[in-house]
Amino acid sequence: MTNSSALAALSDSSSSETLAAQLKAAAEPLRVEILAVLAQNSYAVSELARIFAVGQSGMSHHLKLLTSAGLTTTRREGNSIFYRRAMIDPAQPLAPLQQALFRSVDQLELRADIRAQCVAIASERAATSQQFFAANADKFRAQQDLIASYPVYGEQVAQLLHNTPLPSRHLALEVGPGQGEFLPVLARRFTHVVALDNAAEMLAHSRATAQTAGLTNVEFILGNTAQLAQHRVLADCIIINMVLHHTPSPATIFKDLSRTLTPGGALIVTDLCRHEQDWARVNCGDLWQGFEPADFTDWATEAGLNEGQSLYIALRNGFQVQLRQFFKPNL
Repeated sequence: MTNSSALAALSDSSSSETLAAQLKAAAEPLRVEILAVLAQNSYAVSELARIFAVGQSGMSHHLKLLTSAGLTTTRREGNSIFYRRAMIDPAQPLAPLQQALFRSVDQLELRADIRAQCVAIASERAATSQQFFAANADKFRAQQDLIASYPVYGEQVAQLLHNTPLPSRHLALEVGPGQGEFLPVLARRFTHVVALDNAAEMLAHSRATAQTAGLTNVEFILGNTAQLAQHRVLADCIIINMVLHHTPSPATIFKDLSRTLTPGGALIVTDLCRHEQDWARVNCGDLWQGFEPADFTDWATEAGLNEGQSLYIALRNGFQVQLRQFFKPNL
């Protein structure tokens, strides 16, 4: 057997084992319901055990099967491990099966008792957040990073970008690059990068980060999304991290960015899920207290974009971050 034949056989064997694992994981009503619950939130084992009224050891067994099959994944927050649905890598042979499974799961209507427990846990997380920031108000009161700092979501955004099929990698646009932490990621993956910000001070921070990192393919534009057409920006991919909750009209931003995307191009949005922490609006300049996932879906649809993958990250301070992927249809 040639080396290429051996590798092909190994790949086929691996795919067969993964297929069997996914079919086994999906062949249990409880595990299907777990996948449905994890569609719009991430939970610890104890929380899932509570939602479904089963023991933690039993829940751990089900989660182990789902994770081994590649249907769920984990993230550590302090001493807790949160489970979430795994992102789909379109390049993987079994991606169509996973996509079809998730679509079918998302059409299920959760039982009233399950929904009630999910609502209760969300309320308790909000209370935890209030207590956390009340205890740290004097020290961190004005720091937006205390809610969701770049390290919390940066790696996941980079992974989602890596798994996003694009028509080309000529130009990427980042709206509101902040301190410029994500610019090196984009600069490595695209021929040209545009950083757009309507605050000169923040754009200066981004430029300094780029200079320190030795980035030579980044252009900085002072302005807003409505002005992108004037600069003739046409992007293969647009990134907007933790910006929309500061903007007066997020729906308008979606429309502006849709016009800026090439056909087949992708928009990746990272922002807070809806919360009731009014102090964040008062002390951090937030205009919106996060967003419902349906808000992004509706605004994207109105802007002519199709929805892709979604990822939800629960934070130990009670907040939750959503990573969303949208595509502009090909002509």
